[in-house]
Amino acid sequence: MSSKLFLSVLALAFSIAPGLMAQQKKNPGPADFEIKFKLPAPKALSADEALKTFAIQEGYRIELVAAEPLIEAPVAISFDDQGRLYVVEMRGYMHDIQGSTETQPTGRISLLEDTDGDGQMDKSTVFLDNLVMPRSVMAVNGGALVAEPPNLFFCKDTDGDGKADTKEIVASDYGTFNGQHEHMANTPVWAMDNWIWSAKYNTKFRLTGGIWQKGAGLGRGQYGLCQDDVGRLFYNYNSDFLRADFLQGDALSRNPQLRTATSINAKVVKDQTVWPSHPTPGVNRGYGTILRADGTMSSSTATCGALIYRGNALPADAKGNAFIPEPAGNLVKRFKIAEKGGVLTGENVLKNREFLTSTDERFRPVQATDGPDGALYIVDMYRGIIQHAGFLTHYLIANIEDRKLAQPIDMGRIWRIVPDNGKEREAKRQPAVKLPADSAGRVAALKHDNGWVRDTAQRLLVESGDTKAVPALVDLLNDATSSPLTRLHALWTLEGLGSLNAEVLRRGLKDPDVHVRSAAVRLSGFDLLSDLRAMKNDSEPLVVAQLAIKFTSIPLPDALAALADLMAGPAGKQPLAREGALSGLRGREAAFALLLAERKTDQNAANLSPVLEELAKLVASANKAGPFEELLTLASSQPVAGAAQIALLKGLAELPKDKKLIKLIWFEGEPASIKSMSAAFAKQKSGKKFLSSIDQRIAWPGKPGAPPPPKIVPLTAAQQEQFEKGKMLYTINCAACHQAHGMGLDGLAPTLVDSEWVLGNPDIPARIIMQGVAGPIKVGPQTFDLAMPPLMHLSDEDIAAVVTYIRREWEHTASPIDTSFVAKVREKHKSRSAPWTAAELKKK
Repeated sequence: MSSKLFLSVLALAFSIAPGLMAQQKKNPGPADFEIKFKLPAPKALSADEALKTFAIQEGYRIELVAAEPLIEAPVAISFDDQGRLYVVEMRGYMHDIQGSTETQPTGRISLLEDTDGDGQMDKSTVFLDNLVMPRSVMAVNGGALVAEPPNLFFCKDTDGDGKADTKEIVASDYGTFNGQHEHMANTPVWAMDNWIWSAKYNTKFRLTGGIWQKGAGLGRGQYGLCQDDVGRLFYNYNSDFLRADFLQGDALSRNPQLRTATSINAKVVKDQTVWPSHPTPGVNRGYGTILRADGTMSSSTATCGALIYRGNALPADAKGNAFIPEPAGNLVKRFKIAEKGGVLTGENVLKNREFLTSTDERFRPVQATDGPDGALYIVDMYRGIIQHAGFLTHYLIANIEDRKLAQPIDMGRIWRIVPDNGKEREAKRQPAVKLPADSAGRVAALKHDNGWVRDTAQRLLVESGDTKAVPALVDLLNDATSSPLTRLHALWTLEGLGSLNAEVLRRGLKDPDVHVRSAAVRLSGFDLLSDLRAMKNDSEPLVVAQLAIKFTSIPLPDALAALADLMAGPAGKQPLAREGALSGLRGREAAFALLLAERKTDQNAANLSPVLEELAKLVASANKAGPFEELLTLASSQPVAGAAQIALLKGLAELPKDKKLIKLIWFEGEPASIKSMSAAFAKQKSGKKFLSSIDQRIAWPGKPGAPPPPKIVPLTAAQQEQFEKGKMLYTINCAACHQAHGMGLDGLAPTLVDSEWVLGNPDIPARIIMQGVAGPIKVGPQTFDLAMPPLMHLSDEDIAAVVTYIRREWEHTASPIDTSFVAKVREKHKSRSAPWTAAELKKK
């Protein structure tokens, strides 16, 4: 429909019919609204018909790989090393606006094969069935990881019939049964570092000798995860096309105070504009401003399944580009990714149009991925309802009913994007690569120009544990004629085989490629500290950032001195290097600031000042008197109004945006540093401003206008014993999410330190432990949309111990509680089985 014809359609007032009430209780949207874009009910199209609805960038072509009845409702795919395709079929999803079928075991994993080599899948075997809402799959170790909330299974076909006959639980917290599907763990990916990471999940896995090991994971993103050629992780959120970690997230998660790091969860794409090729009134907020005058949605609302293209079939300028599905707009975005100083940015390749669009409203691209033939694959769920019941507004339900979008639900496609070679299309088709079974062939595959092939070869070598491959891998690393990516894979494959040594790493540290050097720094141990110190003048920000991270991880005085030397140079002005350093300095900020000050000269003041300011910010956010006073003393020892002094004071003076969150830091008496600087700054405006802000943060007995100091009642011997038991129980049951330091993990668990939920009414933490908590909850300045399960195995005595611990640890001074208190809380709420909401917990 043309825009002119479309705009000529009269607006239709639509009142929601009885029984069509919104499932979204928190924000259902207006009950009375006007559907301004009245479109006819769209016809469900065959795959051949759907092909005619696509518009794709010049030079590209889209072709069918698989369709119904071979598959239904596909949401995720993964190729195995022989080119077979695992497909997740979420067949129970949204058969109606209530989502009434979502607890039925109708989901499955199918295994597709192209038996005649024509590029289309023609054989389907049910690898695993009777699943309830499966979400993800990843080919691994001759089988597949399968996500069926709350479990992540490793499933394998041991007799060669294509059907899984073993099923092993790898994790039992991979989402929740019948939970909110848009906010659960998904998309396991074997990354270059030989760990399996997932989106929306805070645990990573590693397969070693057939045993699944666990480590601290990502905890970011919403749906979809991928990596680029050098192993950086990318993900997205429904209204944010692309985010990335420029540095490894497990390193930067060491310091929970580092909340504003620019290198983690970094926004790669700023422009969220979309350009559908037809009116799209059926979006959840269509009653608002998201629709343009012509009825097309203007910004992303359902982004998912992003890919950094690493294949070799598309034109060379596509490599490294991001291809991102937006199912609500029936389109796939394309962004060119640029790198400068280790920082990535993305820009639209096309202006005011998209890489791929369809006028078919049931075209629902949900995942993009590389293939063994180097092409770009798109998973198309193909259905009318894409929004889950928990988020349906009155407006969207009206659209669904009016335009008959609920059915059919038994369709689905997988598409492939290839170059448009005109008459030579078939002759130019690249065959799918099948990885060899021998180690020599797999090592050779690390030279392939298709990233999928290199990744798979590395995975197979590491899975095999075959150390006979080590000499060939070392030769690859030492071969100056091999590509940097080949050398990078060789280095990480050696790591996966446990075959790194000082000689190999020294070769990596001297590699001409920035990413190989960075990886070698990351993998080096204590024994190479002198080699690492010799690299302090490296000109590449990524290498310098890895040096900063590494120095903070080596518990030796020489390592901290090396870091101080590094940050006194140009690295001090580099954001990535600063964040790498700050990530490992928790609790050592003041000591490190003193080391830096000792290195200060007139020539390097501009390098040191940004580091000193960031250190002071971390100390200020921690709200601890000792380090705060140490930095005040250091500031007072610096030249008046000099760069170092101003940097320290500016950092200490930073106040929370919400003034209610300002916590007084109590000193035993007025610090001498405050007196001396107040006098020195009598006629200095900027210094006076910072001291004024600092004055709002600190107090001491007798300070004019200060409240009475807090009364700290010492714990009795019995309470101290209870505290120690609570510490042990916390470590076992709570620290994985809330962390030993109590600061939690962004995207997963909120901080307990200085939390009003912990230090206020003591029955609140007790109730949360008993029945759990679900839904959005604001903790300090952050809002978490979480689902914490109840810890039903804890007794009243256990709960009293844990609550006492968290109310007295981390310099907390709240009252302890005893077992009888918990027993009364349990009795009062004994009929409750559902998790609490934040609003319920706040009620007296």
